[in-house]
Amino acid sequence: MRRIQVLVIDDSALMRKLLTELLSLADDLEVVAAAADPFAAWQLIKQARPDVITLDVEMPRMDGISFLAKLMAHYPIPVVMVSSLTQANCETSLRALELGAIDVVAKPTANVQGGVREMADELIEKVRMAAGARIRRGAPGAGARRPARPARPELAGLGGGAVRTTRDVIAIGASTGGTEALREVLTAFPADAPGIIVVQHMPAQFTAGFAERLDRLCQIRVREAKHGDRILPGHALIAPGGYQLSVVRSGAVCSVAVEDAPPVNRHRPSVDVLFASCARQLGRNAVGVILTGMGGDGAAGLKQMRDAGAHTIAQDEASCVVFGMPREAIAAGAAVEVLSLAQIGPALVARAGRSA
Repeated sequence: MRRIQVLVIDDSALMRKLLTELLSLADDLEVVAAAADPFAAWQLIKQARPDVITLDVEMPRMDGISFLAKLMAHYPIPVVMVSSLTQANCETSLRALELGAIDVVAKPTANVQGGVREMADELIEKVRMAAGARIRRGAPGAGARRPARPARPELAGLGGGAVRTTRDVIAIGASTGGTEALREVLTAFPADAPGIIVVQHMPAQFTAGFAERLDRLCQIRVREAKHGDRILPGHALIAPGGYQLSVVRSGAVCSVAVEDAPPVNRHRPSVDVLFASCARQLGRNAVGVILTGMGGDGAAGLKQMRDAGAHTIAQDEASCVVFGMPREAIAAGAAVEVLSLAQIGPALVARAGRSA
């Protein structure tokens, strides 16, 4: 069987050696070359024709983001970013995902030995997944700001006030490729859309910046969820990385619980945790949506939502970066509808209009 050919790009000789050693632990992966900067990498790409590239963010002569933009425009290849998760690099990594990178792996920092052990499995899994992923070109308009929101009173925080609504709550789960899929879905909503709750698999350092980035693009308000936040029309709550998020209902008032609970399906936050709570607490007053992602997280929870009377949607294979989570949900009989990414936002908006 042909092994997956990998090119490593990093300005640190130590990191190039480490990444090569970690990737070589997998029998189906082969590091065919390593480069210290994008200029050297460009020649190696043409010679070695790798299946996947691992790319550092901070490099001399040309940074990883500038190189990624050129690569996706002229010679698109699956890319896994390897980055130190500083606050600045989190913003940069989100930009890389907008440009078409498949995923991000964190470099080990404080506990180097323990960090390397944790990194190895994640790196191998994400490189394997990238080899079979669909390449997305840089998202058009990804850096644009949102259209002007209609004038309306702003709520001073989401934790207070007995706000009541009979409209559906929309719960969305996503993983690999989900940052851009969510951008496309959420930017379709008008400012008075139903309340939305989102689980996107990503590191803890990413979710606040991810929510802020979406908030700049959407007519709805988007923020990282805090324990006790109300689920309100015109707002989307993003589950914070490293915590589990679930829905709590008291009469007609819905809020979220953010808890330091164990991983489910190896994920924290887990889509299954969110969806299962929607099935219990909301029943037919919820809509469940599962988007692109690796693995099977969310399939069982979406089936529980459907069985409880909720309307459920899975993204179709052709529009997924990785058709893992939606495939498992469809196979489990969890999806009422299977729609392309371009259809999902408009379908949710139309459904909200009918139920208003």
